[in-house]
Amino acid sequence: MSGRFIAVVGPSGVGKDSVLTALAARAPQLSLVRRVITRPETAGGEDFEGVSEPEFLRRRDAGAFALCWQAHGLHYGIPVSVDAALAGGRDQLANLSRGVLQRAEARFSQVTIIALSASREVLARRLALRGRECVDEISRRLERSTAVLPGGLDVHRIDNSGPLTDTVVSVLSLLYPDQIHVSAK
Repeated sequence: MSGRFIAVVGPSGVGKDSVLTALAARAPQLSLVRRVITRPETAGGEDFEGVSEPEFLRRRDAGAFALCWQAHGLHYGIPVSVDAALAGGRDQLANLSRGVLQRAEARFSQVTIIALSASREVLARRLALRGRECVDEISRRLERSTAVLPGGLDVHRIDNSGPLTDTVVSVLSLLYPDQIHVSAK
C-alpha cells in the first residue's frame, strides 16, 4: 500500500510550519518532507535545505525534484526522494504552494490537501512577529492571503486562528479517523 502525500497549504503567516512540525512530533506515521529553497538556512522558520539559485536550477534540470515552483522571489522544491517513501507506504507531509496542487494531484496517487486559514489580523500579527518581511512585503503577502484555490480539488479546510494543539487534533482526526486524538492542554 502506498503512502499518502499530504499537502498543507495556506497564506503566509497562517502557521504552516508550526502545524507541520507539531503533526510530525505527534504522529510517528508521518514524515515531514524537507524542502529545498533558494534562501539562506539562517533565515529561520522551517527546517529546509538552503541552496543558491544556480544550484537549484541545476538540480531541477537533473530531475531532482518531484515538484518545484517559484513564490516571493524564491525557488522551492520537493525532493524526488519523496516518491520512494510513498512507495514504501510512508505518509509524507509537505508545505506546498497553492499554485502546485494540481501538479501534486497529477504526480501522486493519493493526495490529501489541508488548507489552513486564519483571520487577516492573526496573519498580520504572525508575519510581523516572525520578522522575515518588511512592511511592504507583509502587505503583499496579506493581499495574496485571499487567493482562491484551484477548482476541482478535494480540500479540507481547517482554521488555525486558535491554539496549535486544537489544529493538530483536527488534522490528525481528519487523517487518521480511527484513532483517538486529544488535545494536550
